[in-house]
Amino acid sequence: MENIKPVLEMIDIKKSYYGNQVLKGVSLKVMPGEIHALCGENGAGKSTLMNILFGMPVIANTGSYEGTIKINSEEKHITTPRDALKAGIGMVHQEFMLIPGFTIEENVKLNREPLKDNPISKVLGNSMKSLDHEKIRKDTQAALDQLGMDISPDEKVEGLPVGYMQFVEIAREIDKDGVQLLVFDEPTAVLTESEADRLIQAMKALSEKGIAILFITHRLDEVMNASQHITVIRDGQFVKYMATKDTNVTEIAQLMVGREIEVIERTKNNDSVNEIVMQINDLHVDMPGESTKGINLEIRKGEILGIGGLAGQGKIGIANGIMGLYPAKGKIVFEGKEVKLNSPKSAIDAQIGFVSEDRRGVGLLLDESIALNMVVPSIQNQKRFLKKIGPITLVDNPAIEENANKYIKELDIRCVGPSQSVKRLSGGNQQKVCIAKALTSNPKIIFVSEPTRGIDIGAKRLVLDTLVKLNEKYGMTVVITSSELAELRSICDRIAIVTEGKIAGILPADESDTKFGLLMSGITDGMEAQ
Repeated sequence: MENIKPVLEMIDIKKSYYGNQVLKGVSLKVMPGEIHALCGENGAGKSTLMNILFGMPVIANTGSYEGTIKINSEEKHITTPRDALKAGIGMVHQEFMLIPGFTIEENVKLNREPLKDNPISKVLGNSMKSLDHEKIRKDTQAALDQLGMDISPDEKVEGLPVGYMQFVEIAREIDKDGVQLLVFDEPTAVLTESEADRLIQAMKALSEKGIAILFITHRLDEVMNASQHITVIRDGQFVKYMATKDTNVTEIAQLMVGREIEVIERTKNNDSVNEIVMQINDLHVDMPGESTKGINLEIRKGEILGIGGLAGQGKIGIANGIMGLYPAKGKIVFEGKEVKLNSPKSAIDAQIGFVSEDRRGVGLLLDESIALNMVVPSIQNQKRFLKKIGPITLVDNPAIEENANKYIKELDIRCVGPSQSVKRLSGGNQQKVCIAKALTSNPKIIFVSEPTRGIDIGAKRLVLDTLVKLNEKYGMTVVITSSELAELRSICDRIAIVTEGKIAGILPADESDTKFGLLMSGITDGMEAQ
């Protein structure tokens, strides 16, 4: 074993963006056939390190980097993704790199399409060969089967749930030939617990075939379950390399954040006579992969209600339907007044806040500043953050900056300042901007979908704690849709489980795992909604 060479070595890697040093000498090594976990908070430098490894243009366009990369002990100068692919490196990015208008098989085989001869090519040469559609479909289906995905290769990517899109990303990398190292950047962030388990089993099967896997995740239970070794980085610096068997979740968390993680303590609201603030009656939402088929739900004033369930069962569709982002029919009554469906403005006018699970596609204007992102809905719908000078209405930039600074501090958004472009933030910090945007509109009730997707353990507690404070200090009603049952149980009063597009049942947050599991499986005998 001592003679086995690392498949990857990154030695003393340094990188600066616009004078801000984000990597300060990080080293990393991965052995053949191992699953190696890279852990660190958002903003620690993980994504930058991976961008360097994969030769992403942002690195070359901002002055390159310092340090050495070795593949199988041979130094490599990786300056483009093509260099990385030639070196046998595949990468599943944290943010999707798919073409929405293409089918699954077209995305999986993009730029690697197999060709076959035809009568014209036999005369005019290889440039006239035809696409081998049969092989494209066969290879794509094999990759999907390896991930346990029950979906046709000819489905369009556009409109698929984010969990499905993540598996398509992974299927594309699995399909490539000559891969020695696969980088998984937050692959389970958008997956339910059952989907994440399925993915980890697929990763283990790949590692048994000799493929090394560099696994970046904030779910420390997955780190303990899947990896053999762990590298922790913090604030752009190497902290520790260790064998997984010699550590535990608590130690990893403390190494990541440099402090003890505080557990949220909350007195659950079990008052069954609270007034009903919102009634959802027979809600049907036509959201691809997350459609609802007649949701009936009463939300109590001042509670934190969780909505859980497996992927594709419809839980994500509820909030998206209420906010008018997908075609919906049914009846929504909030504070005694009916809310018009299929109209985002009507929902916002009713002071219903929303944080989407798709922060880049729906939640953010990526090229705009942090400050502007937080106030756009308030300017458009509430005419706030404006000032009049005679007959002229202008944007109130000082008020916008003051609002941004407030939420940057409260949510610990790691950035250069309020004027920084949102696209230059890490994924977790982008999510925090989405939450700040919703809170800026001063909602009376807020729907938050997958609030901690892609957020590290330290920031996760901060975000959940913020939602608890909004509920307890300001009496705001909070509805959280999440794939992580443990997350819901930590702060919710009640949890509604969605199965096959309907509410299977509603249980107290402290109910047994067995009862929640049965509801997710569609078994409702003997369990009544509470």
